[in-house]
Parts: sequence; structure tokens; C-alpha cells
Amino acid sequence: MPARVRAAYLGEMNAARRTADPAARWRHLERAHILSQPWPWPHTRNHFAMLALAVVQRDRREAVGQVIRIIVAAPGSALGRYPEGNTGRATVGLTQPMPVPEDLAALLRV
Repeated sequence: MPARVRAAYLGEMNAARRTADPAARWRHLERAHILSQPWPWPHTRNHFAMLALAVVQRDRREAVGQVIRIIVAAPGSALGRYPEGNTGRATVGLTQPMPVPEDLAALLRV
């Protein structure tokens, strides 16, 4: 993971931990997810954070969706088979590509 992408990823993960607003926490985790997709460990770590939030919120559907995503995150990243821009939430299909926010797209251009 290039240094500038790692810094942005860690910034989003830290912002998710610091905010008390659940909607903002999900937004930060979704942005971190988009940044992490090409790299197996950060991608999987992001899904663990999403699972933890789903458990705290007692969102059974999201938690089950995150367990499935934890299983497929590392292999998908390692094989380059991930849906670009996907936010990583259980409300979005596992293989559904989505538009990448421009600020994140600029970071991901290498």
C-alpha cells in the first residue's frame, strides 16, 4: 500500500473510532474500505472493524454480511477480484462496483 493511501486509510479508520455518530462512523469505514480493497490485510481489517460496529449496533444482517466479507476479502484482494468503489456494507452486493469518490480515486491512481 503506497504511503499516501496508507495515511488516508489510517485517517479514515481513526476517524471512525473517534466519532460518536454512528452514521459518520459508517461513512469513514466505507471510505477506508474503498481505499483498502487492493490490499488483503487492510481490506480484511476494515471488514473486522465493520463487523465490530455491526455487533455494537446489534445489526444482525450487517454482522452476518461482514462475516461473509471477512472470508472473501483477502482472497479477493490478492487475486485482484474486488468490485471497485464498493462500500463494503451488507446492504450492497458483494460484487457490485460503485463510483469511487474523486478524492479517493486521486489517491488510488498510482
